[in-house]
Amino acid sequence: MGCGNVFFTLIITLSVALITYNILISANASLKQELPGPSTSSIIDPIIQMPVEKSRKCGSNAEKRLFHTAVTASDSVYNTWQCRVMYYWFKKHKNGPNSDMGGFTRILHSGKPDNYMNEIPTFIAQPLPAGMDQGYIVLNRPWAFVQWLQKADIKEDYILMAEPDHIIVKPIPNLSKDGLGAAFPFFYIEPKKYESVLRKYFPEEKGPITNIDPIGNSPVIVGKDSLKKIAPTWMNVSLAMKKDPETDKAFGWVLEMYAYAVSSALHGVGNILYKDFMIQPPWDTEIGNKFIIHYTYGCDYDLKGRLTYGKIGEWRFDKRSFDTEAPPRNLPLPPPGVPESVVTLVKMVNEATSNIPNWGS
Repeated sequence: MGCGNVFFTLIITLSVALITYNILISANASLKQELPGPSTSSIIDPIIQMPVEKSRKCGSNAEKRLFHTAVTASDSVYNTWQCRVMYYWFKKHKNGPNSDMGGFTRILHSGKPDNYMNEIPTFIAQPLPAGMDQGYIVLNRPWAFVQWLQKADIKEDYILMAEPDHIIVKPIPNLSKDGLGAAFPFFYIEPKKYESVLRKYFPEEKGPITNIDPIGNSPVIVGKDSLKKIAPTWMNVSLAMKKDPETDKAFGWVLEMYAYAVSSALHGVGNILYKDFMIQPPWDTEIGNKFIIHYTYGCDYDLKGRLTYGKIGEWRFDKRSFDTEAPPRNLPLPPPGVPESVVTLVKMVNEATSNIPNWGS
């Protein structure tokens, strides 16, 4: 091996080691220390803090209060087809009545481009150093947001954090106001129930545990400057929670959601709890005034339209059925009697796949 290759390898190794060291130090540090805030220097490790010059760039969208929609994703087939469907419906509703929808970015945390860069506006983020996510790939989400917020030129003053398995049903206005975010309340995020665990990250001097809203990071509309403060803390709290066995056991797959709720509270950013933000079939049966369909749960029915949840139905739609290949065009519609929410979901997937060029490629 030549001297140049040895030198290059050494530089890469030292860089990864430095990033890992900074993340671990931040994750292990007491959360009673000063949280990320303004600094006079622009040469700051993005893991810890955002450069002031970028965070103070305010746009001129105050009149319409536009928000930028951001979706984090891996380069898996599973995430990719969902992002393509999501972006189709984003474009369909962006310019509709009462819309405050601005730009769109897929934050791809695979560290390299994929075949859909020309179809979906995309920012390439680096994944966490190998092994740091401990098999919990969602930990890459806050780290991806840290990178995007630091490096991207985001015109809008607000951000909608969404997910690949969201379908926008109608134009979305900016639901946040008066410095508060707007977020969907999840019944399974229960800060009071887990107060003893959460006090490790949200000390008593920060206020009552009820200051932690029952939310995740998505869907949330929040001010861009607020999110630039929250995101590094969100990442550090996520890593600290995952490293702590008691917390990891208590929160499981929703750990990163708790980490965002805690981080938002630590920075004094409250949220309007907006139940009409989205529905989650099959439990929510009507669209009503909702803005988003979140198809996280499998939908299983018999041929008489009766829900058979927990048992594979004679008719079913479950995103997990398409983890290695995209769903085909023209999925069969549900049998009579299946709720409106599920019927609408399948029809919207079918419309998107029928109109997206090169579907399945």
